Amino acid sequence: MKLKQSYFVTYKENVKDEEAISGNLLVRGGFIKKNSAGVYMYLPLGFKVLKKIEAIVRTEMNNAHSQEVLMPSLIPEDVYIASGRRHLFGSSMFAFKDRFDRSVVLGPTHEELFAVAASAHIKSYKNLPVSLYQFQTKFRDEPRPRFGVIRVREFIMKDAYTFDKDLDGLQKNYDAMVKAYINSFDAMQLHYRIVKADTGVMGGLLSEEFQAITDIGEDTIVFCSSCDYSANLEIAKRHPLAHAVKAEVGQYKKLHTPNIKTIDQLTTTYNLDPRDLVKTLVYSVDDQLIAVSVCGNREVSSVKLQKYCNATMVELATAEQLANANIPMGYIGPVDCPIPLLVDEEVYSLTTMMVGGNEVDTHLVDVSLNDFAHHDVVDLSMVHAHDHCPQCKAELHIQKGIEIGNTFKLGDKYSKAMNLYFSDENNQLQPVIMGSYGIGLGRCMAAIVEQHHHEKGILWPIHVAPYEVSLLIVSTKDENAVSKAYDIYDSLRAASIDVVCDDRDERIGVKFNDAELIGVPFQVVFGKALINNQVEFKNMYDQSTTLVDLDSLVDVIKLAIAQQKEKNHG
Repeated sequence: MKLKQSYFVTYKENVKDEEAISGNLLVRGGFIKKNSAGVYMYLPLGFKVLKKIEAIVRTEMNNAHSQEVLMPSLIPEDVYIASGRRHLFGSSMFAFKDRFDRSVVLGPTHEELFAVAASAHIKSYKNLPVSLYQFQTKFRDEPRPRFGVIRVREFIMKDAYTFDKDLDGLQKNYDAMVKAYINSFDAMQLHYRIVKADTGVMGGLLSEEFQAITDIGEDTIVFCSSCDYSANLEIAKRHPLAHAVKAEVGQYKKLHTPNIKTIDQLTTTYNLDPRDLVKTLVYSVDDQLIAVSVCGNREVSSVKLQKYCNATMVELATAEQLANANIPMGYIGPVDCPIPLLVDEEVYSLTTMMVGGNEVDTHLVDVSLNDFAHHDVVDLSMVHAHDHCPQCKAELHIQKGIEIGNTFKLGDKYSKAMNLYFSDENNQLQPVIMGSYGIGLGRCMAAIVEQHHHEKGILWPIHVAPYEVSLLIVSTKDENAVSKAYDIYDSLRAASIDVVCDDRDERIGVKFNDAELIGVPFQVVFGKALINNQVEFKNMYDQSTTLVDLDSLVDVIKLAIAQQKEKNHG
């Protein structure tokens, strides 16, 4: 690409409405442009990076013996009703009527359609296994799009689906997909962890996420540095503390606490450790009010609660719901709790505690576990850093992450719902066992930028860089410099090297700044050294600059790129 004749836009100043480094740099570098909240245009540079990411993933999917297809985005709503997922997606699904008054949606994911497609081929165990994948645009009406292309309403996903006759077959396909993901993310030079996760609206037997480690991200991951334990914070476990010896029943006392409702207020007023307090929160679980008691320094995991209750919807109860149930906001507690009660297992490590008194302006002190109302004891709270690993008891650590890929063992959830069966060796009908696997291409792009940037811009890994080398002409008034740069440009293109030539009538400082902003790994400067038939060759990975003879420049560039790719591969 020669910039003088091309679409090329950059911005000097930071973008006001982009909170993530990746979003800011991608907009400033002219890779993307916001169209509306959570919807972005991919401009020429961004589209090149996206296609390179896609090519990496496609190669690995093909190596895993998966076949590429393309499904529609416009889908009859009945498909999701049949699978039982329409109500789970709720308002996050774009839904409308066509001109024939038929209900249609924009596909948020495609498990159902792939099951339908598979049914045309799979009749017998002899037709299994099958593996299919696509690159397709997905639509989800996110309530709060954020972080550039990390959380958006329209995005391109590689989604794959495997079909097997049993769980052993699923495991083989699952392992092949995990290997393909590892190879893909390694080629992108992403630092990531594989963590256990909630299956969410996908359902099924198992979910794992590939989390790119970053300083920002919507996900929080918990991991142990001494063993292989890792999980999303929503479902992470810790090694439980020993149960305390229960004190006598009925030894508690009432404490008048006017207008003191929160843990912070209680700890400050009475000089207490938050862990000596037990707070009780009220949740609306599929429209039923349930109280959850946890230690004062903990947060409830709504995902754990939802899983335990096998619920569709879990939300904190509103003030109106509490008032209608005659529950005093800020003062509910586990002693004679007026609604069904769940108690987090960590509470059982306390001998006595302060709790809400179920009366306005009242708490109870010296409460024993024996004083609690009827309840179940469940792991419902979030893990903290320095809790102990559930596997080896070492300290747990917490990091932020961007979910770039996920893998699901779906089992027979969708095959039964979509009537996908096969005849086994005994001519008996059996449900097909499915797996589902996704990679967000835009998220990969953002995660790469989050991990590979410097104060002046991006430094793309060689396999995904929009251009591998940039030719910078110091002065376009120097006809010899322009001529030499164009000759090298043609030679590099002939050698199948991605090259951009900055032949704009701009100051060289502007060209240097733009080259560093958009993250081209190698730069060649056509300037004063041309007097000696030489140019400056800059390696942006190690920040080295050398003088190279023009006659050997193409070979030097080829070698530098090859070495970097080999280093990346290694």
